[in-house]
Amino acid sequence: MDRIVLITGSTDGIGKQTAIDLAQKGYHVLVHGKNRKKGIAVVSEIKKLTNNNSVDLLIADLSRQKEIKGLCDEVFKRYDHLDVLINNAGIYQTEYELSEDNIEMTFAVNHLAPFLLTGLLLDLLKTNHSTRIINVSSMIHANYIDFKDLQYENNFDGGGAYSLSKLCNILFTYKLSEILKAGNVTVNCLHPGVINTKMLRLSFGNIGAPVQEGSKTSVYLADSVQVANKTGKYFVDKKMAESKSITYDKDVQNRLWEISEKLTAGIG
Repeated sequence: MDRIVLITGSTDGIGKQTAIDLAQKGYHVLVHGKNRKKGIAVVSEIKKLTNNNSVDLLIADLSRQKEIKGLCDEVFKRYDHLDVLINNAGIYQTEYELSEDNIEMTFAVNHLAPFLLTGLLLDLLKTNHSTRIINVSSMIHANYIDFKDLQYENNFDGGGAYSLSKLCNILFTYKLSEILKAGNVTVNCLHPGVINTKMLRLSFGNIGAPVQEGSKTSVYLADSVQVANKTGKYFVDKKMAESKSITYDKDVQNRLWEISEKLTAGIG
């Protein structure tokens, strides 16, 4: 049976390299992007690079909850199982912007999208004997969360909003791993390294290691037998690491979960 992996944000940067790496390992790769023309070109490129024709394209704008729902509906129609979900997509906003659902764009794409997507795909992930959810976070995740201003409505700061969203990725990982600990689905998160991607250049300048380095920990968590039974962990450079102390606060995890449920209510 094909090992199927869905990688969000995989028409560029770390996500694209992760798709290439896993296609080379023989996975059936579901490439996700929001631009169909670009996506078709990337899928063709990956097939040629890897000699793997099991590479499919999924299109959705992750800032729009109805499109996330549509993507999940399509996955359920086309595939009878899913082995790995890699929530890789992320954005960095220089200015305050609201999504179609009236949510600050960074929070919508970087946190609520993986929260909703994962929840909607859980039944498919549970159909297989051993499946993995991987959330791409960052070492610059925030060490503080202001529940009164989660969406930076007061004095928007792009760096602050991004760091907060990466904290949310870890809080979500730890909470979900607890919920699923008795089952067959593991949930882990990672810092990919400081990688020279389009997003990093926008936010911090032309710095960082090549994308080939940025995909390594995602691929390790997706494929390695060494982490088959590891769940609720944060990884840096393919090794377990400690995230900031706030990430282990169960009250904070629970409160974020409740807010996220309210903000995605009605989709399902």
